[in-house]
Amino acid sequence: MKHDDHKTDQDADKHADHDSGHGAGCSHSRDESSNRLETISLAVSGALVAVALLVHGFKVGPAIVPKVFALAAMLAGGWFLLPKAWTAVRRLRPDINLLVVIAAIGASFIGEWVEAAAVVFLFGVAEWLEGWADRRARRATEALLELAPKKAFVKRDGKFIEVPVEEVSVDETVATRSGMNIPLDGVVLSGESAVNQAPITGESVPVDKKPGDTVFAGTINGEGSLQIKVTKTTGDTTLARIIRLVAEAQEQKAPTQRFVDVFARYYTPAVTGVALLVFLVPPLLLGGDWNTWLYRACVLLIIACPCALVISTPVSIVAGLTALARRGVLVKGGAHLETIGRLKGLAVDKTGTITEGKPQVLGVELLGSATMSQVLGVAAAIDEHSAHPLAKAVVAHAQEQKISYDRASNYQARSGRGAEGVIDGHAYFVGNHRFAHELGVCSESVETRLEAIEAQGQSVVVVGHRPHDGCKGEIWGIIAIGDTIRPNAKAAIAALHAAGVEQVVMLSGDNQRTADFIARQVGIDEARGDLLPDDKVEAVKALRAKHGVVGMVGDGVNDAPAMATASIGIAMGAAGTDAAIETADIALMQDELAKIAETIRLGRRTLGIIHFNISFALGLKALFLLLTLFGYASLWFAILADTGATLLVIANALRLLAAPRPSAP
Repeated sequence: MKHDDHKTDQDADKHADHDSGHGAGCSHSRDESSNRLETISLAVSGALVAVALLVHGFKVGPAIVPKVFALAAMLAGGWFLLPKAWTAVRRLRPDINLLVVIAAIGASFIGEWVEAAAVVFLFGVAEWLEGWADRRARRATEALLELAPKKAFVKRDGKFIEVPVEEVSVDETVATRSGMNIPLDGVVLSGESAVNQAPITGESVPVDKKPGDTVFAGTINGEGSLQIKVTKTTGDTTLARIIRLVAEAQEQKAPTQRFVDVFARYYTPAVTGVALLVFLVPPLLLGGDWNTWLYRACVLLIIACPCALVISTPVSIVAGLTALARRGVLVKGGAHLETIGRLKGLAVDKTGTITEGKPQVLGVELLGSATMSQVLGVAAAIDEHSAHPLAKAVVAHAQEQKISYDRASNYQARSGRGAEGVIDGHAYFVGNHRFAHELGVCSESVETRLEAIEAQGQSVVVVGHRPHDGCKGEIWGIIAIGDTIRPNAKAAIAALHAAGVEQVVMLSGDNQRTADFIARQVGIDEARGDLLPDDKVEAVKALRAKHGVVGMVGDGVNDAPAMATASIGIAMGAAGTDAAIETADIALMQDELAKIAETIRLGRRTLGIIHFNISFALGLKALFLLLTLFGYASLWFAILADTGATLLVIANALRLLAAPRPSAP
């Protein structure tokens, strides 16, 4: 975590920013060696403080003995504070390190050596706890790096040899034995096995893999043996991208965190000024005792330390991001985590979200003089150019029926409507109900048939001659296509409502009757059909105007404009899909709608913990500041309260990591 918002043009200052703590918060960019050194220093300091307490309490030896032990304890536990305090002085930006150093010096000046040593030691403990919490929150994600093997068995010159994964190239073949971790992303060439994909998708049940299926680096092979064609090198695997994006997300500051940083930037100097007034005003104007009011000023400085306040948000954000990453949900930053926690409305794309996204041809109706082979041949010849799920279904059905066709020429896609092409010198079209109307070929009888098919929740593809050069055009046939509703879609929508989403709207380029039919089946509040991409953008704008914070669920590519318009864009089934991972604010690695409700619940829980931690930290500060001014708080009390508050907010935040996985709805 870095809470340094103060930048200068000097390299030395930049370096100091990296190492300083609590100027606008508590900084903990420490390597392992410095962590060990500080841990040893604190242990020595704690032991010396304990000896100083015993010597002072039992009056052992001369009066200077406890002072010597206390001074040694301060040096052991506070050597890393002085450079940071000096940086704060140079910049005229008082920070927590400077407050502690001033308080320790002030307490020593009035003879409270043991209390001064305790202040330094306990502050060091608080710093160490914050660093530990940060590392603890990140460790779960960093552990993913260990999942990918360092070596792979790659096929070269007809035999498999073991080489470092960095030396394996795309299109080479690697072998994975039972129980081994898969070294790189790829496609199964031979063998069958159940693969544990939990590190990538969060799925608790292994997924059966067979030739042609995609596998990911870091996932765990089951009982079978697999030969895999490598599709990505080690630095580009889905696992590597997840780790990289989560690390970047953890460095981005959420709105609440930015607020706390700005607050701390002004709060700390203000407290320093108040402490100076507490020290000077009563003795100068009211005849107060200098030692008494210096002591109270020191107590106030310690009480005012914003440790718990500043650490409350970043640890919560990192813990929330890590907890979701372990569940197969990639959130691009703390800002998005806070946004999902405030979500009130959700727009969902139909195909691939509510439905399986694997439509199939259910029937073909002939309306003109053409034969079944001609209708399917024309449709497949045009749809061969398209990657749309309905087009793929038409092509697959034509191939299953052994229909021969040549790809159409002069192909032109009509966004949200269909496509056109030329076959044997004749212009043909395939398209939806809307396209048939626009072309003027939809008669009353055709309209009746289309409505009947759509009323059953099926999509229609109209096939025929395109009107041109005085020719009115003609519909040859209607292809009825059905897409299976996801088995858990209804429960997932109910879970979204239970998680606090006030309205779920389904957006579809399909006809309104089909959209309404599917919406009724799964409990969606509103369905909007016959939408072009621009219409989806307008629908999201309307939802946002009504609810404020709204999300859009899509595939991260075709729905990119609508996702960008929403407060937050969510891509489903993004594992292995680079475009989806890059486009969305939140990427669900598993193709599972129920994950959205789980993400919302954890987002709301993270927000709740952040708000509680901030309120608790500020409330505690206000209480103890009052106690200090009236003389009811000591340095012991102050530092214990500050360290205790820091420990409590850390423990509260880390509950996000320990939370059990919410059960599927």
